[in-house]
Amino acid sequence: MGPPFHGLGPPPSPHHPAPLKSPLHGTEVGVEDPPLRLPQSPSSSARADAVRDAFLHAYKGYTQYAWGYDELRPKSGGRANTFNGWSITLLDALDTLWIMDLRDQFYGAIPTVANKSFLTEDKFAPFFETVIRALGGLLSAYALSKEPILLTRADDLGKALLPVFNTTSGLPMYAVNMATGATRKSWSVDAFWAEITSCQLEYKYLAHLTGRKDYFDRVDHIMDIMHNMSATIDIYPTQWSIEEGKPTNKKISVGAAADSGYEYLLKQYLLTARAEPRVGEMYLKSARAIIENLFFLSPNRKLLYVTDMNRRTVTRTFEHLSCFLPGLFTLGTKMIDMPPSDRELHEWAARGLAYTCYVSYADQPCGLGPDEMVMDPWLTNDGSSGRWIDHVNTWKEEGKPGGVPPGLHEPPPVKGGGTRDYRIKKNDYLLRPEVVESLYLMWRTTGDERWRERGWEIFQAIEKHTWTAYGFASLRGVDRETPAKLDEMPSYFLAETLKYLYLLFVEEDIVPLDRWVFNTEAHPLPVFEWSQWEKVQYKIPF
Repeated sequence: MGPPFHGLGPPPSPHHPAPLKSPLHGTEVGVEDPPLRLPQSPSSSARADAVRDAFLHAYKGYTQYAWGYDELRPKSGGRANTFNGWSITLLDALDTLWIMDLRDQFYGAIPTVANKSFLTEDKFAPFFETVIRALGGLLSAYALSKEPILLTRADDLGKALLPVFNTTSGLPMYAVNMATGATRKSWSVDAFWAEITSCQLEYKYLAHLTGRKDYFDRVDHIMDIMHNMSATIDIYPTQWSIEEGKPTNKKISVGAAADSGYEYLLKQYLLTARAEPRVGEMYLKSARAIIENLFFLSPNRKLLYVTDMNRRTVTRTFEHLSCFLPGLFTLGTKMIDMPPSDRELHEWAARGLAYTCYVSYADQPCGLGPDEMVMDPWLTNDGSSGRWIDHVNTWKEEGKPGGVPPGLHEPPPVKGGGTRDYRIKKNDYLLRPEVVESLYLMWRTTGDERWRERGWEIFQAIEKHTWTAYGFASLRGVDRETPAKLDEMPSYFLAETLKYLYLLFVEEDIVPLDRWVFNTEAHPLPVFEWSQWEKVQYKIPF
């Protein structure tokens, strides 16, 4: 361990609410605007310093070649406006700058943010992406630095997005023109479940900071709809009607169309200091149903994976995006109350799935994982099923032979020939964060050093294969020794992937999980308690 941290975050409020008991550490913690404690330089490990250097390389490329634009083109040194020209990489990277103690760069960006206007008349802003990247980024940077202009811009943005809620059901439209208030649906479907249920962290925190009742009411109404459905639905279908506020399909998933919706059930509960028990109950109910219905074993290596189901047909598709789930499950086991048998099952699910996510990287010649895989089916005629819960129950009934639950044996990577138990469906590596996010959370909640070692393997592969003279590039062809570079560096690479890797290797816990809650774009927001007047105003139980 390195030397003690010095407090470089904002000073603690002199009027803290009553402390909470932290399930993670068993200690009392204040919950209002906790200071983010940063390490002195010598206390950072060499690995954390290497990640910080990688971030600086990417950020320098962006500032030098794409400043004022949304994203850098890392192969060509070009630039692109992928989010209305709002400098989305800058907004997404602000809190990473602060967390990595890059104060000159952070304060150097403030004038650009101060002069930012979101009222772009000829553009529609996608609600979901704008909330998690831009609004989440501004709120997190404000919470860390207490720079007033960041809250002002967050409030501007929050208000400008509100027309999306002017629908028959109250579910948000896909996009809004923030200058005119016009809204529109997605090109393909009314609404994906993840996109309508992943705004509560940002808007509830903004309501707490500003006192604007509309912010809370609009997003909590969505929770009213979902809670009313929870009597008959455990896992929420992926597509919804905006007019009727009801599902329009029978597909259930924790992948692209659903992932962050489940994440926000748990994290809402944590962010507001467990003041809203219904969302905590909804999370536990959904988590149990996901484990019982969507977790499977592969037939040979017995890899534990999570997949989709469409009208009771199992697709066996395993998405990189689904690799957020082990991190979510392990966080839940440490932060909320649940029956011991459920806690044990969640811990097993987190450990087994996190290993499969890692081994999907370690299996590849380049050490980086594919965006989608299709797992092999079970071909036996003896009635065996790949459903994980069935194997767990049989293992228990037989007296737990070997002492290790099915799916947790961690078979070694298979880089050459041999049986992998899957075929690659999409061989791109898109600089995504989900695997390293879960490795970080597994490390922080268990202390098992193997998760750090696995994360270091991944970072080394990122350095080797995605580095360019301007930044870092997404890849095509992870099943080859040398994948091809794509001319794109998504903003989330700086917001999430490098942030989680840095936090994985810093020796001290500088973003305590019982004091901060990461939104789905890895923007930490401080745990807070609703005041008495807020509970009355928002009808939150005392």
